[in-house]
Amino acid sequence: MKPKTILLVEDNPSDIELTRRALQKIRIANELVVAEDGVDALDYLYRAQDQPALVLLDLKLPRVGGLDVLRRIRMEERFRYLPVVIFTTSSEEQDIIKSYDLGANSYMLKPVDFMQFMIAIDTLGLYWLILNRTVPGKDDLWQTP
Repeated sequence: MKPKTILLVEDNPSDIELTRRALQKIRIANELVVAEDGVDALDYLYRAQDQPALVLLDLKLPRVGGLDVLRRIRMEERFRYLPVVIFTTSSEEQDIIKSYDLGANSYMLKPVDFMQFMIAIDTLGLYWLILNRTVPGKDDLWQTP
């Protein structure tokens, strides 16, 4: 069975490349799909055949911001159990509170240092892709009506 994708919603080319390198280095087999703004992220989710294993969502995005993407994701019943991790540089208290209010599963700050970034991605991958258990029998929610 093919591993599910990871949807990275990120507009910074350096952070995209760091994430890609970190996932390769820690041997995460899931395909990385990148959406560089909120519109592309929502378009991908609405058109995808299978639900991603995980969404890594930046907050500061062009066209549609991360909080609006999260709000729209959580408005859809079929995305109810989709794990969404806010992965951002914003340490603003209001962003953290709003993210959890809107249904984020986790909020992580992106480290600036590459080794710390690697540790963060390793931790994310270990927890969300290996240790975490999804809701049994809820894959049918993903199917488009």
